[in-house]
Amino acid sequence: MTFRIPADDGVAPSRRRFVQGLALGGIAAAGAGLWPRASWALQSPTSRVLAGTDFDLVVGETLVNFTGRTRPAATINGSLPAPILRWREGTTVDLRVRNALPAGSIYGDMTSIHWHGILLPSNMDGVPGLSFDGIHRGETFQYRFDVRQGGTYWYHSHSGFQEQAGMYGALIIDPIEPEPFAFDRDYVVLLTDWTDLPPQALFARLKKMAEHDNYYKRTLGDFVRDAREEGLRATLAERRGWGQMRMTPTDISDVNAHTYTYLMNGTTSPGNWTALFRSGEKVRLRFINGSAMTYFDVRIPGLKMTVVAADGQYVHPVSVDEFRIAVAETFDVIVEPSGQDAYTIFAQDMGRTGFVSGTLAVREGLRTPVPDVDARPILTMDDMGHGGMHGGGHAGHGAGQGSAPDHAAMGHGVDHAAMDHASMQHAARGHGENHGASAMQAHPDSERNNPLVDMQTMAPTHRLDDPGIGLRDNGRTVLTYGMMRSLFDDPDGRAPGREIELHLTGHMEKFAWSFDGIKFADAEPLRLNYGERLRVVLVNDTMMTHPIHLHGMWSDVEDAQGNFQLRKHTVDMPPGSKRSYRVRADALGRWAYHCHLLYHMEAGMFREVQVVE
Repeated sequence: MTFRIPADDGVAPSRRRFVQGLALGGIAAAGAGLWPRASWALQSPTSRVLAGTDFDLVVGETLVNFTGRTRPAATINGSLPAPILRWREGTTVDLRVRNALPAGSIYGDMTSIHWHGILLPSNMDGVPGLSFDGIHRGETFQYRFDVRQGGTYWYHSHSGFQEQAGMYGALIIDPIEPEPFAFDRDYVVLLTDWTDLPPQALFARLKKMAEHDNYYKRTLGDFVRDAREEGLRATLAERRGWGQMRMTPTDISDVNAHTYTYLMNGTTSPGNWTALFRSGEKVRLRFINGSAMTYFDVRIPGLKMTVVAADGQYVHPVSVDEFRIAVAETFDVIVEPSGQDAYTIFAQDMGRTGFVSGTLAVREGLRTPVPDVDARPILTMDDMGHGGMHGGGHAGHGAGQGSAPDHAAMGHGVDHAAMDHASMQHAARGHGENHGASAMQAHPDSERNNPLVDMQTMAPTHRLDDPGIGLRDNGRTVLTYGMMRSLFDDPDGRAPGREIELHLTGHMEKFAWSFDGIKFADAEPLRLNYGERLRVVLVNDTMMTHPIHLHGMWSDVEDAQGNFQLRKHTVDMPPGSKRSYRVRADALGRWAYHCHLLYHMEAGMFREVQVVE
């Protein structure tokens, strides 16, 4: 239901000025209380907490300053991040969202809010063009739905580039049943990326010069060193392989700290966001990656982290030193600080170009030394699923190391028509004794001679036990998907009745992204039958990592043998990977299905899913 109200009714100004110095990192924090386990609606150390069942949210512009320059942000209730929303499982929530964006705003005249990972009717999902018409300037839209789950989630705009500009917030749902772990304090740690550039200008720059932020291309000195260590012939072959793909092994992420300022709960590192504890307490940290484009590698030097939930769903506890959190994922961890007064919460970007840090301390004002950013990683042909058809092992992943490429494995000059049809079908399925991997990966016809596809992987693996580029053999215990198991059995119990295979495709130089080489504007919707159980197989044909998000339904990740392993709402897909998950089509309507890297989604890696009776 949409209500039209005057554009300026005096309830809240459409533009507020909250300018803080660089040291404070942006908008002033509201509230400084703690969040003990027994409480339901106390303030967090940074953002306001709005708890209950009835909410009024106002979308507008707020001036912020993270870098020494004042810029307009897209905000909810005048804060960045948006207020923490706290609901209870089993209730019905009403959320009135008013669009108070000023006329002429760089963020447009329409807005929306998507409740990421939340099960709800499709018309409440908040995706303009699929769920509803959007919320135009001066309008108020009422979201109303039952809360059917518990855990850590988040919410964000699904309109234009507003999410990049600050329109995101944490969403905490208290479960009906007692949680299977204890804690004394509870904090949200929301990691995001900020740019002073108008997001539209950043997108235009990516389309014109996708490698703008890739400052670390290999040099003649690197060539000489590699030739000495690997041999001249192997080094020449390796360089030739990357050249034929028109790619560089240092291109880990499209946008990095050369453009971004990284934030922790809306605060820069100098601002030192701080969570308080008493020695011996158990502290729950709810990590949320609300970035537009940044993967973070997170650790707290001196503390083990016990992972107890992923994407809001309980997992068997697993103790780690570090974890990689993909865009849109959430991880809940328990830590038990003791023996010192402060610990650094350290999150470096996957490309090792920058970081953001905060502090876990017994009182405000304490800091501990911040670790150095790790050495920058270098992609190899193995990372791309092109390791000479040997199944994608991980030998030689140090900086500057790589294996000579097998051009047939890379998809260059492969005659798919000569392949036996049955073998191609078996390779495409990848199920059975070697689930998720195959001797030769088949590809859809839509990828053939396609100007939007610059490479294909021919030997993908599931990589569930691989911590990822830059994290292997670093001397720390690093979380992997393979280490996590849901604390419950397959909630559906049925074997999938059919299978859909989709390839993640792209062209780096053109900054074109798609499924099966078909961008969203040209793609037919994926149609699911209401109530069916199906398997989705994803094959990443690109050199980039993609977090894939299906709205409205769970994605039940399978292990290497095809068994249920882990329930998620966002499935990370590293380069050269092939992963599968089960979906129960239990939500009628039109749903979004896309890469959660904002600019990849905008560039075409998006599909519509229709669940029909």
